[in-house]
Amino acid sequence: MHVLLLSKTIIVLKDLHIIAFTHRNLDVNKIGLLHIEKEDQLAHLDRLKQALKLNELQFLSTCNRVEITFVKQHKLDADYVHQILSLIYPKLVPIQLEEFVHRAEMYSGKTAVKHALSVASSIDSMIVGEREIITQVRLAYEHCRDLGLTGDFIRLLMKQVIQCAKQVYTETSISTKPVSVVSLAYHHMKQMNIPLDARILIVGAGVTNTTMCRFLKKHGFRNFHVFNRTHERAEKLANEIKGSAYALSELGKFDKGFDVIITCTAAKHHVLTPELYAFLLQDEAHERVIIDLAIPQDLDASILDAHPINYLSIEYLQKISNENLKERSKEILHVEKIIAASMEAFENLFKERKVEIAMKDVPQQVKEIKNMAYETVFREDLDQLDPQAKELLDKIIGYMEKKYISGPMKLAKEIILKNAN
Repeated sequence: MHVLLLSKTIIVLKDLHIIAFTHRNLDVNKIGLLHIEKEDQLAHLDRLKQALKLNELQFLSTCNRVEITFVKQHKLDADYVHQILSLIYPKLVPIQLEEFVHRAEMYSGKTAVKHALSVASSIDSMIVGEREIITQVRLAYEHCRDLGLTGDFIRLLMKQVIQCAKQVYTETSISTKPVSVVSLAYHHMKQMNIPLDARILIVGAGVTNTTMCRFLKKHGFRNFHVFNRTHERAEKLANEIKGSAYALSELGKFDKGFDVIITCTAAKHHVLTPELYAFLLQDEAHERVIIDLAIPQDLDASILDAHPINYLSIEYLQKISNENLKERSKEILHVEKIIAASMEAFENLFKERKVEIAMKDVPQQVKEIKNMAYETVFREDLDQLDPQAKELLDKIIGYMEKKYISGPMKLAKEIILKNAN
């Protein structure tokens, strides 16, 4: 059994628990109900930690995942998950609470370690190979650490988790080929050598177009005009990318011309009709770029026959995404081998830390024994020694003290590690 002494509490590996809510068992909109803003996390999480006397606690929230990692000597079952969720989310109504308890994924001990490694290595992600998760995991840990919620156990775990994920992204090609539609769309745009001052019309200000705009702004594009059904949302995105905002109804009056249209609305009909497109051209004849990320598509297909257009559809991008996903999947076996090695490394790290804590008082105890000998037991005898003899004795005792601390401690460490299982 692996143990770790933290704050006078003996911690064993099976005391590590993770409660996860992911895309596999919940709609992402429902997962969103479990999100807690950073500035509110301390109040929610500290209430939980104090009420259940948890040793350590960490909270991770992404767009399709919420995970609660904690250390406590307690069986993780549906009743305990119910207690935890009731304390963190007191505003959940009973029917919601029961659904979350039913849908929760539960991991303890070694399975929790493996889960944490798999998450940061992205093979547990909705999109396998997305590197963003390693940053999200690291920032979640650092935030909870700074709030005083984590401790030595989770510190060791996160150290191994981050190291494992870095090894995965360095030694495998699991993240080399983009699979998100937005990433693919941007890569195709980049290959077209579009000038950074190109006039870009953004039609729709939802999540997909917002992500796309962030890509474009990050890489230097700067001439944006954002159209959305509600002007308020268009304005929010326009402010972020330093563009101009318009209501979608104003698109038919836009007379400044364009070079690129990126469109993604939830409309059930074509937003870009032949008549509207002809007006937007403003009699300019050069080839345009249209990236249509909507389902169903926003562009009337007849426009493609009537005008010179470099067109990217969601269907085309999705086909590439699926092929890239197949390539990434081939790397999963390699990733799993790295995770297996990392699990073994963490167990050894855990054992070594246990020994360090168990032996940490030995050097001080040796010094106290020496001081007792000098100041009390042999004080009168030492007073009778001449300075040269006393200096020699100090050297001998100092040498023995050093050797006793390093030698037997090394031997004790080897014995404890050998019998740690």
